[in-house]
Amino acid sequence: MIIDCHNHIGVDLLFYLRGEFPYAQDLYRMVTEGSALGVDRWIVFPLVSNLSLDFQQMREGKIAFPGFETVPYAFENRRTLREIYELFPNLSRLTLPFVMLDPMRETEAQAAELRKLRNEYRFYGLKIQSTVIQSDIKCLQQQGRVFVELAQEWDIPFLIHSSVFAEDRWAQASDILDIAQANPQVRFCLAHSCRFDRECLDRVHALPNTWFDCSAHCIHCDAAVRDLPIIAAKPRRFATDYRDAAKVLGDLAAAYPKKLLWGSDSPFYSYVGRFDGGLLALMSSYERETNALKSQTGQVVANIAGRNILGFLKLKDESVLTAG
Repeated sequence: MIIDCHNHIGVDLLFYLRGEFPYAQDLYRMVTEGSALGVDRWIVFPLVSNLSLDFQQMREGKIAFPGFETVPYAFENRRTLREIYELFPNLSRLTLPFVMLDPMRETEAQAAELRKLRNEYRFYGLKIQSTVIQSDIKCLQQQGRVFVELAQEWDIPFLIHSSVFAEDRWAQASDILDIAQANPQVRFCLAHSCRFDRECLDRVHALPNTWFDCSAHCIHCDAAVRDLPIIAAKPRRFATDYRDAAKVLGDLAAAYPKKLLWGSDSPFYSYVGRFDGGLLALMSSYERETNALKSQTGQVVANIAGRNILGFLKLKDESVLTAG
């Protein structure tokens, strides 16, 4: 069984209004495309911007709160879970939904909404992408502490977007690792291979409650070849040949055999957006992501697309994996 641990569905108005890509994906398309490539199950959550942000400001590339809604992700989480369990109940058995949250804004109100959802739908983890919404991840130790408490109460993990880009003050991988170290009772996964930062990857390896995923792996390898600043600088970069995405994945699996989780980041395995005064285009495909996985030995595939993900999830009810 191959599990894809990192996928978005829904609409992202920030990307749409700014003329960037991608900006949408639906559950049916994700499952149809992924199934044809050999993927069996998907961890899935909403796209990133949400209706609590100001639309006009988003159109200008700015983040301002509040907007149309007052509670971040209240609409998006419910819409995602309804799509999974009500619109496509035949596909729900293939998914492991996570809910999205903002660690900084209206955190008590968000927590109240999550408790309501927990009584209506099954979800398996908490997802944060704090860069796009400009919400400091360090708030998980402050006003966002309520989410850490919920994760411990429900025994579910966090999957958190991570960055090493100097100008990204909202999602630094080192800050996420500090939070994980301070909360050993809660499980954390850092997305995007910590941008290949060897020091952060080694910290993930050392901490018993942390994992990392390789989501959008191929375009991150391309970014390393181009030496873009969104990737760890060469003195800190994990040593491998970034011209060969399959080799990079194998080398990461060899160095961190119990900590690497495979995920595609669909639909963000491709990205075209504004960056450094121009457009940054990093284009890949779901097929390229799965090809990098399938180039590994059967044991590596079983570990990074199966066993390690199950260890991270620590499922109490595995019916979603065994049903038809």
